[in-house]
Amino acid sequence: MNPRQAEVERNTLETQIRVTLNLDGSGQANLHTGLPFLDHMIHQIVRHGLFDMHIQAQGDLDIDAHHTVEDIGITLGQAFARAVGDKAGIQRYGHAYVPLDEALSRVVVDLSGRPGLIFAVEFPRAQVGGFDVDLFHEFFQGFVNHAQVTLHLDALRGNNAHHIAETLFKACGRALRMAVAPDPRMAGAVPSTKGTLTR
Repeated sequence: MNPRQAEVERNTLETQIRVTLNLDGSGQANLHTGLPFLDHMIHQIVRHGLFDMHIQAQGDLDIDAHHTVEDIGITLGQAFARAVGDKAGIQRYGHAYVPLDEALSRVVVDLSGRPGLIFAVEFPRAQVGGFDVDLFHEFFQGFVNHAQVTLHLDALRGNNAHHIAETLFKACGRALRMAVAPDPRMAGAVPSTKGTLTR
């Protein structure tokens, strides 16, 4: 299979972001978002998805983290869409359940060509490590809108906000890894009766 890689830059008055992504990597991350807890979470996607990823981001964190988090999701989604290409010969669907102590999350993804997010997650506190957990929804919304995927994230149980977040990101990595994996029985065909998974 040809290398499934992409590099995307996004420059606005609010943020400057560069993302490089290799879907066929080994779980290597080089993340500099200016938000340590977000780096920690994205690292879970990278390691459990077995992707290689570099993110360099500068944003208006003096205001708050919203623009930076959302725009990282957008840029990562664009990189994912480019790297996965026309989706010929892949599994298309992926799912994962991941526990961490008392927390358990389920993530299901369809590389459908249609953006959709179900975010059934409640956190028991508003911040972890100074990071506003409400922004995780913005991150994933930006990602699905630009990756053109349908993504269901369900936090099934948990009472530790860090654990809940970590299970979501780990499960996301595992589900995406499954979805982009080659399916030898597809013989290079697009896994859709329409014959296409692009808009």
